[in-house]
Amino acid sequence: MVGDALNARKPAILDALIATVLTQRNQSDGMDNTNMRLQSLPQNRSTMAGGKIKREKPHRGGTPASANPHYQGGIPFHKSKGQHILKNPLLIDTIIEKSGIKSTDIILEIGPGTGNLTKKLLEAGKSVIAVELDPRMVLELQRRFQGTAFSNRLKVIQGDVLKCDLPYFDICVANIPYQISSPLTFKLLAHRPLFRCAVIMFQREFAMRLVAKPGDTLYCRLSVNTQLLSRVSHLLKVGKNNFRPPPKVDSSVVRIEPRKPQPSVSFKEWDGLVRICFNRKNKTLGSIFRQKSVLSILEKNYKTLQALQLSQNGSLEDTEIAMDVSTLGDAGEELGMEIDDERDEEEMEVEEGDTRTSDFKDKVLGVLKQGGFEEKRSSKLSQEDFMYLLSVFNKVGIHFS
Repeated sequence: MVGDALNARKPAILDALIATVLTQRNQSDGMDNTNMRLQSLPQNRSTMAGGKIKREKPHRGGTPASANPHYQGGIPFHKSKGQHILKNPLLIDTIIEKSGIKSTDIILEIGPGTGNLTKKLLEAGKSVIAVELDPRMVLELQRRFQGTAFSNRLKVIQGDVLKCDLPYFDICVANIPYQISSPLTFKLLAHRPLFRCAVIMFQREFAMRLVAKPGDTLYCRLSVNTQLLSRVSHLLKVGKNNFRPPPKVDSSVVRIEPRKPQPSVSFKEWDGLVRICFNRKNKTLGSIFRQKSVLSILEKNYKTLQALQLSQNGSLEDTEIAMDVSTLGDAGEELGMEIDDERDEEEMEVEEGDTRTSDFKDKVLGVLKQGGFEEKRSSKLSQEDFMYLLSVFNKVGIHFS
C-alpha cells in the first residue's frame, strides 16, 4: 500500500523538480540578458535612483561642456582672441586698491569679459564704460547686471577699441588682450582730454619694457616713447594661474600717468629720430649715422625743407604739427625687438667719392660731435639726451619727418 502511494506521487514530484529547474534557468538567462543590455548602453547614460537610465544631453560639437577646460558660465573662452578672464578675487581687490579710484570717477574698462572686474569697478566708482568686441561677452555683461543697482551705471560699447571713438573718462582699469598692447597704449595717450591714470594688465615682458630705464637690457624705443608722454610704474607681478584659461606667460600690472602738460615736440619727428637710434641700439651713434640709408633719408628731408623755404629756426613753430601720438605705437613694437646688425659697417657707410653726399655726412657727424654724441649709444641715452640731440639737429635744418 505504501509502495503504491509512493509510485503514484513520483510523477508529481518529478514535475515540481522540473518546474523549479526551468524557473531558475530562466531567471539566470534574464540576468545575463539584462547585464548584456546594460553593458551595451552608450557611455553618455547614467543610472538614476530606482534603476532608471538617464541619458545626458549631447553638447553641441559632440563634446560635453564640462569637458572643455576653457568653459565657464555657459561661454567658451578663446585664447586666440586674448580672452583670459581674471578668476582670483583677491587679485581683483588688489588692482582696485592700487588704482586709487574715486567715488566720482568715470571708469573705462577694455575687454571686461564676464564682468568679474567690472563689478568691483562699479562698486568703487561713479560709472563704468566697458568696451567689448565679443558679442557673447556683451550679452553676458548685460545679463549679469540687468535688474541690479549697477544696471544704470554701466554702459557697454560693442566694438574694436582701436577703431572706436572713446568718450570722456577719468581713469582706465583693464585686463586687455595682449596682442593690442602697443597700439592701445598710445591710443590712450593720444586721447583728449587727458585722463588721470591708467592701470592695465600687460604681458610681463611688454610691461618691463614700458618701465625700463637707460642701461637696462629691455630699454627700447617703446620705453623712450612711452616715458616721453607719461610716467610709468610697475605695480605687481601676476602669475598665469590667476586666469581662466591660463595664458602661456606671466603678466604685470602697470600704472601710466600722462604728463601734464605734454612735451612741446613733434611726435612724428621724435619717433623718426628714436626709430633710427634704436635700430641698432648697442652701436655708437657715429656708426648709425654713417649708414647710407640713414643719410639718404635725412638728406631728402633736408632738401625738401629747403625747397619749401622754411627757416631753420621757425619751421617747427610756424608750421602746424599733427599731434598724432598714436603713430608711436605701431604693430612692430609689441615686444620692441631692435635690430643689432653685425654686418661690416664699411659696406653700409657713404663712399667718400660723392662730394655732395660727403658734405652732408660731415654736417651730420659735426652735429654729433658738437653735442658729444658720436661715441654714445642709444641704449644709454635718457629722455633729456634724446630731446637735446633732436634740438641740435633741428638747429642746422636736419629733421626726421
